[in-house]
Amino acid sequence: MNFQIGLIAKKLGMTQVFKDEGDRVPVTVLHVAGNTVTAHRTAERDTYTALQVGFAEKKASRASKPEKGAAEAAKVGTFYVHKEFRVPAAALAAHPVGSQLGADLFKEGARVDVTGTSKGKGYQGVIKRHNMEGEKNSHGQHEFFRHGGSIGCRKTPGRVHRGKRMTGHMGHERVTLQNLEIVKIDAERGLILVRGPVPGANNGFVTIRAAIKPAIKAGNNKP
Repeated sequence: MNFQIGLIAKKLGMTQVFKDEGDRVPVTVLHVAGNTVTAHRTAERDTYTALQVGFAEKKASRASKPEKGAAEAAKVGTFYVHKEFRVPAAALAAHPVGSQLGADLFKEGARVDVTGTSKGKGYQGVIKRHNMEGEKNSHGQHEFFRHGGSIGCRKTPGRVHRGKRMTGHMGHERVTLQNLEIVKIDAERGLILVRGPVPGANNGFVTIRAAIKPAIKAGNNKP
């Protein structure tokens, strides 16, 4: 488990930046300003230690009564998104309730893992969902062009094997991209530019953590 503090971010979209050598790098712009510590989880009370972080503040009139009660007790605002980050017990004292977490939590060139919800594609067929080839379009073939073919036999096995690739719901899943490079940090504007794409649509929320796995090659700028 990754016992490090992370940030909640809003995906603004993709753009490109140019390095000093002239290389063009595609990046995703993540807005992280406004991360607020809203609660502590302690080993004595909760059997584990963690920081609860709130992001995207909302009006108190739009918050539920439990949300208002928790916010008033902690003397913080109400937020649309809350996440917990497992941390050592020593980190709780360094980040009291109500403190702000910003882009300066990371450094340029560092590797991070970004977790988000992928775009939903609805109910899709086997060609789009599983990249199947489909049926031939000649030699008397008709009606069945984008089908997946046979899914089993009659008596043996007499059933469809579990995990058979078939049609179904596609997308809208929790996805984590690992070892993404932080190309640039704008602490004043609360922006982090990460190399390449990240899961989800624009204006969606993602989570940024320090990479749990080392880079594939030392000095390799590609994720």
